[in-house]
Amino acid sequence: MKNGEIVQARNVYERAVEKLADEEDAEQLFVAFAEFEERCKKMERARCFYKFALDHIPKDSAKDLYRKFMAFEKQYRDKEGIEDAIVGKRRFQYKDEVRKNPWNYDAWFDYIRLEESVGNKGRIREVYERAIANVPPAEEKRYWQRYVYLINYDLYEELDAGDMERTRDVYRECLKLIPHEKFSFAKIWLLAAQFEISQLNLKGARQILGNAFGKAPKDNIFKKYIEIELQLGNIDRCRKLYEKYLEWAPENCYAWSKYAELERSLAETERARAIFELAILDIWRRDWWRDPNLYWRLPRGKPIGRTENLILEISWFGESMGNKDSAFAEDV
Repeated sequence: MKNGEIVQARNVYERAVEKLADEEDAEQLFVAFAEFEERCKKMERARCFYKFALDHIPKDSAKDLYRKFMAFEKQYRDKEGIEDAIVGKRRFQYKDEVRKNPWNYDAWFDYIRLEESVGNKGRIREVYERAIANVPPAEEKRYWQRYVYLINYDLYEELDAGDMERTRDVYRECLKLIPHEKFSFAKIWLLAAQFEISQLNLKGARQILGNAFGKAPKDNIFKKYIEIELQLGNIDRCRKLYEKYLEWAPENCYAWSKYAELERSLAETERARAIFELAILDIWRRDWWRDPNLYWRLPRGKPIGRTENLILEISWFGESMGNKDSAFAEDV
C-alpha cells in the first residue's frame, strides 16, 4: 500500500470511528483500525488505539478486543501494555458493577483501590466523586455504615494529593449529608476536627466539635474535646466541657469521676469534694425516683449498681486527703 493510500485509508477509519463509535458492533471497527495500524508498522498508534477502544467499549462488548490487545502486547513484548490491559479489564468490571448497583460500596472501594494503584490523580478523584454522589437510599444507619468509609477520600486529598482546601470541603459535605437527627458517626466529627488541628486551625476544630455537641453528642466526642483542651492547658474550658458532658449524661459515673480527678490534680480539694457530692446526690436522686423503697431495703453503707464504682472512688479520695476528708467519705 502506497503512502497516499495509507493516509487516505487512515482518514476513512477515523471518520468511521467518529460516526460509529457508539454503535453496538463498534468493536469490529476498532479491531480493524488497530490491525490496520499494525500492518503499517505503526505500533505506537496501534497500541494507543487499542487503549482508546478499551476505554470506550463496555466490557461485555469488548471480548475480542481484549484478546487481540493481549496478543498484540505479547507479540511485541510490552510488559507495561499487558499490565494496562489487565487494569483496563478490571476497570470495566468495576464500572459495570457500580452501574448495575450504585450503592454497592464494596465495588466502589475496589474500583478506587484499582485507580489508586495506577496513580492517576484525575481518575482517582473522578471515582471518589462518583462514589460519594451515591448517598444511601434510606436514612437507616445500616445503609450508611459502609458509605461513611468513603471518608478515605479526605485522607487521600490530605496525605496523597496534598489538597487541604479540598479535604476541608469533603469533610464539610460529608457532615452535611449525614442525617444527624437520626444517627451520627463520632469518627467523622473527630477526623474533621483533627484535620483542622493539623492545619493549626484551633477555632475551626472547636466549631466542628461544638456543632457535634449540638447535633449528635457522643461520649467519644466529649472525651476528645476535653483531651484537646487539657493538652492546651485550658482548664476553664475543660470545666465547661465537663459541665456540658454531665448536662447531657448526668448518670455517667465516668464523667463525674474524671471531672473530680481533674480538680484533684489541680489541688482544688474543695471543688473535687463538691463534684463528688453532686454526683452522689444526683445519681441517688435518680435511683430513688425509679424506686423510692430501694434504699430502705439495703444494709447501711452497701453500694448499689451503677453508683458502686463512684462510691469506691470517693472513699479512696477521702483516704488520700486525710482524716478530715475521710469523714466526708464515711458520711456518704
